[in-house]
Amino acid sequence: MLLKRLALAALFSLSMVGCTTAPNTLAVNTTQKIIQYERNKSDLEIKSLTLASGDKMVYAENGNVTGEPLLLIHGFGGNKDNFTRIARQLEGYHLIIPDLLGFGASSKPMSADYRSEAQATRLHELLQAKGLASDIHVGGNSMGGAISVAYAAKYPKEVKSLWLVDSAGFWSAGIHEALAGATLENNPLLVNNNEDFYKMYDFVMYKPPYLPKSVKAVFAQERIANKELHAKILEQIVIDNVEERAKVIAQYKIPTLVVWGEQDQIIKPETVKLIKEIIPQSEVIMMPEVGHVPMVEALEKTADDYKAFREKLNK
Repeated sequence: MLLKRLALAALFSLSMVGCTTAPNTLAVNTTQKIIQYERNKSDLEIKSLTLASGDKMVYAENGNVTGEPLLLIHGFGGNKDNFTRIARQLEGYHLIIPDLLGFGASSKPMSADYRSEAQATRLHELLQAKGLASDIHVGGNSMGGAISVAYAAKYPKEVKSLWLVDSAGFWSAGIHEALAGATLENNPLLVNNNEDFYKMYDFVMYKPPYLPKSVKAVFAQERIANKELHAKILEQIVIDNVEERAKVIAQYKIPTLVVWGEQDQIIKPETVKLIKEIIPQSEVIMMPEVGHVPMVEALEKTADDYKAFREKLNK
């Protein structure tokens, strides 16, 4: 509790200072302590694996090794900490939450294949190394949803259920009007400076959790530093359609929960109709007053809905 009070006090003081350029050392150190505090609350330990390619994959894992394994996959521009706070609501499962190649603390090779199948293959290598590849539950947000579909289609006999949260990859549903004019040179998801990050933070979420600008500025630095790589990745994923692969999920009748924020400005909420057509057994939950990242914007409701879905599987 004392650390929490100190963290909040530090956040308040940092917000008063503000930040218009690179964040100062106080802002960086305080932000890192807050992130670690949240990880500790969720019983998450940071680990890493060197893949056969020589690349490093960093991941978070909770201590519930007797629970059923649940792989959680973040979206474009995100990292494992997108799931850190909701992880404590999902403590009944054995959580594996990676930084995908190209993001977070994992390796960032410029020439890698970042499409969904390549990322799914790397995640399978991680799970095999941990002895968790069979009987795995998989969930993903945005780009992570497309990777989840690719994973389930490639390893259908190993996947027990699928959780798609505002999933990318179902591109025949069309582009959201908010992104209709976006290009790689002018795209709200690509960050050139702190101001771009502040705008992106508000664009992605309908009611974004409050963060002082100085803390946002710390988070912005990775996006700014990796803008060229992120542009390459975005160029790959916007043409990476998973609809044909999703038919494998229907064929194997893999239980699927589809969750979507009704105010998503990144991927059209109408996409759920297409997903339901392709995966008839899927259960769909629409979340009012929620944007593209339900597990951040409405973490308790998102967690409760998922746990209810899982309970039905056990009946």
